Amino acid sequence: MPPAGAGVAAVAPPEDGRVRVVIDQLVPSVDGGRFAGKCIAGEATDLCAHVFTDGHDQLRARLHWRADGQAPSGEVEMVLDANDEWHAHVVFPAPGRYLFGVTAWVDALCSWQHDLARRVDAEDIRVAARVGAELIDAAAARAAGEDRRALAAWAERLRNEAATARAETLKALALDGVFSEIAARYPDRRWAASHPERPLFADRLKARFSSWYEMFPRSASPEPGRHGRFADVQARLPYVAEMGFDVLYFPPIHPIGRERRKGPNNALVARPDDVGSPWAIGAAEGGHKSILPALGTPEDFRRLCAKAQEFGLDVALDIALQCAPDHPYVQQHPQWFRWRPDGSVQYAENPPKKYQDIYPFNFECDDWRALWLELKSIFDHWIGEGVKIFRVDNPHTKAFPFWEWCIAAIQREHPDVLFLAEAFTRPKVMHRLAKLGFSQSYTYFTWRNTKQELTEYFSELAHGPGAHYFRPNAWPNTPDILNEHLHHAERAVFAARLVLAATLSANYGLYGPAYELMDNRPLRAGGEEYLDSEKYQLRHWDIERPESLRYLIARVNRIRRDNPALHDNRSLRFMPVDNERLIAYSKRSADGANTLLIVVNLDPHQTQSGVVDVHLQALGIAPDTEYTVHDLLSGQRFTWRNGPNFVQLDPQHSPAHVFAVQQHLRSERDYEAFEG
Repeated sequence: MPPAGAGVAAVAPPEDGRVRVVIDQLVPSVDGGRFAGKCIAGEATDLCAHVFTDGHDQLRARLHWRADGQAPSGEVEMVLDANDEWHAHVVFPAPGRYLFGVTAWVDALCSWQHDLARRVDAEDIRVAARVGAELIDAAAARAAGEDRRALAAWAERLRNEAATARAETLKALALDGVFSEIAARYPDRRWAASHPERPLFADRLKARFSSWYEMFPRSASPEPGRHGRFADVQARLPYVAEMGFDVLYFPPIHPIGRERRKGPNNALVARPDDVGSPWAIGAAEGGHKSILPALGTPEDFRRLCAKAQEFGLDVALDIALQCAPDHPYVQQHPQWFRWRPDGSVQYAENPPKKYQDIYPFNFECDDWRALWLELKSIFDHWIGEGVKIFRVDNPHTKAFPFWEWCIAAIQREHPDVLFLAEAFTRPKVMHRLAKLGFSQSYTYFTWRNTKQELTEYFSELAHGPGAHYFRPNAWPNTPDILNEHLHHAERAVFAARLVLAATLSANYGLYGPAYELMDNRPLRAGGEEYLDSEKYQLRHWDIERPESLRYLIARVNRIRRDNPALHDNRSLRFMPVDNERLIAYSKRSADGANTLLIVVNLDPHQTQSGVVDVHLQALGIAPDTEYTVHDLLSGQRFTWRNGPNFVQLDPQHSPAHVFAVQQHLRSERDYEAFEG
């Protein structure tokens, strides 16, 4: 046999083999740090590191963070939870991009104290005291002032008493909490390991918790047949605010193209007085930075936005990066579009759907840099007009590199601006858009109707790998989508879907007044277009109709506002029910002070009953304890105990229970603990 090592290339040892700590992972770390995780400014964010070493030595870990482009803001001591996972809570003070990293080391002093605490032999304790004195001397050398003198005195006492003091007294001195706290401020970090920083983007709260209401300003007129104006929308602000929404979202408000304008029900030929689709943007009056004159003036729009703020409403605008054939861009920048051999521009298609009134941009054109700058300037313009939330139409049909650049550039200047991605497409594409910077994302909720579908999908959204960056926004309907589940549907269906959307997802929205007035008429069986769709014509909505869901919506939104358990998705847990037509789930606030249990009847026709097997730990309820469930929809109260509990829901009366859960406190000590 050849001698050991013969024929094997020499491998250099590590730079310093005394670095024994392994920092295996930081959480969140999206695609290895390629993209930023997401959190909320002003709230404590739980950050995690997987840290371990060989043997049984004790570790310490510290997390450091900084605003992007700035020096570190300090360090936070991390705490070991379980399975070598260390946690720290950081409050990022303002919206913006941050970086965080972790440093960890084997702590000789902590390891010494940990071993000493388990020693029982007196001689072992005496020897260990002398070893510890040397470690404390080293800590004193790293300290200064009063701390140095205190540590030096501690080490000297250990030496002096090692030979004479009782073992119990010596151990107590070695483990003294006050001295240990001083020493902890001066660790030996010569052989510390560090992990590369990971990015985080801190948004304002509305990125995680919001209630959207979509309406067409042109249909806001109280008079049938008259084109609505911004002044009419302003008059409707109390109505929207009373229903409890905090985002008022408009489809595009720009001039609408006349060439190839669509007529009612997507007719290819429009009559002279047809208003066309707002998504066919651009005409002689202007393009994406202009306002349709029939809606009002820029001053009217600014006045509307200011008034909306008084009602607690952010105005959100739809940005659709596409053009009508007569948009000024088509004449001024023909190089930004795809031209066919016959000399015409390729219009938008999503077979079998055709959008003859829309030209998409060519993101692969030679003049792409100028195109990108101009498209970003559209957002810049409306931000200048006071808009801080954008719903982006079909972002998955535009170049991904553009969104990554555009959103980052905008949020660098305006970190409080939010983006909602309207991308009903494949899951990986939706997740990529969220990674690229979109604050919220539409979901498949519209097409998830059964208990199994809802359970699997929302479990994935709350606890799957996208939980650190993908913020779902659940919509039962949109102007484009009247799902077959709502075709000719009864009130109970609309009520149940409202409760599901508003309680399963911290962000949700409704397209109104179509939703509260229960518009359930499809253009054709099996399709998803509305009959007499508002996309192509003016609609007059009688918002005072007595059968309206407006009061139920207001109650649900009030429940959302008043219960922090519904402000996040991470605590979502589904509960077993012995009836497939009933679905039950809970949510709990981060501090544990607010817990909700929701039960929904998925059958709009029949009363359904069943037994909910309540998972007490998810509710924060101790075993063998009575607790009250208070239905925030009906006002009913029930006393339950651990284990199975009976529920019954008549969809004609109420399709759901939204229970606030309160544990019964059994003694004065319980009350003191609860108050504490």
